[in-house]
Amino acid sequence: MTLVTFIIPVRHQANSNDWPALKSRLSQTIASICGQSNGDWRGIIVANEGADLPALPPKFSVERVTFPPNQLHDINGADREKVYDAFRLDKGRRVLSGMLAARDSRFFMIVDDDDFVSANIVEFAAKNQDANGWKIDKGYLWNEGGRLLMHHNDFANYCGTSLIIRSDLYRLPSSFEDAEIDYIKSMLGSHVRIGRTLAEAGFPLGSLPFRGAIYRVGHSGAHSKSSNLIRTHFLNPSVLRHPRQFLGNLSRVRPLDRNLRNEFFGNRAAG
Repeated sequence: MTLVTFIIPVRHQANSNDWPALKSRLSQTIASICGQSNGDWRGIIVANEGADLPALPPKFSVERVTFPPNQLHDINGADREKVYDAFRLDKGRRVLSGMLAARDSRFFMIVDDDDFVSANIVEFAAKNQDANGWKIDKGYLWNEGGRLLMHHNDFANYCGTSLIIRSDLYRLPSSFEDAEIDYIKSMLGSHVRIGRTLAEAGFPLGSLPFRGAIYRVGHSGAHSKSSNLIRTHFLNPSVLRHPRQFLGNLSRVRPLDRNLRNEFFGNRAAG
């Protein structure tokens, strides 16, 4: 049994406006996962047949799927809820494909293909193997290529790379065909709904006691259309009108130093 399996669902190549850039960010995410201080893990990338992927290190494998492109991928669509619903289905069935390929794992962590994870996650899970799992309530925001990070203390409600959950709590179906659509969307395609669902079932998630992930924001390939860190938190007119909020945001900024690069970027610079 593998202790932690990291699952990276990758969108259909037809839904990417710059596949080489996606591939480059994916390589950085892979390097981040490979930095784990405890080696009891594996990584699974779920991607469509024909998708060009970077060279993979030994602990990674690929689960190829044949799902069609998401016709409502563009989040600028008129009906935002339909867009989110289509995204949850597309992401959820990719996640399910990855989980079914690694159902012997003790924990699963879903990682977006452009984010970064702390090198200490598997070691922490190794010391707490009977836990239900954890939400990453505290994380970082980072602009691609930037030299600064910003603390975010409601991370699990903001970023999809924020849950480490014991595998049996997913109650995986015996096969992909046995999975109900609502299950796929709520348990696997939404990072916000599952915490509440598990708590109501008597399996609340703990809070990871350290900052566990970095959410890369403000780049052209971000599905959430996350905005630039500086523009949103410092140059936004509403922030500039409230000095206390500006100073509060400023207090959450810290430099991306060597220790953080080692912890999150797999001992290599990213940018």
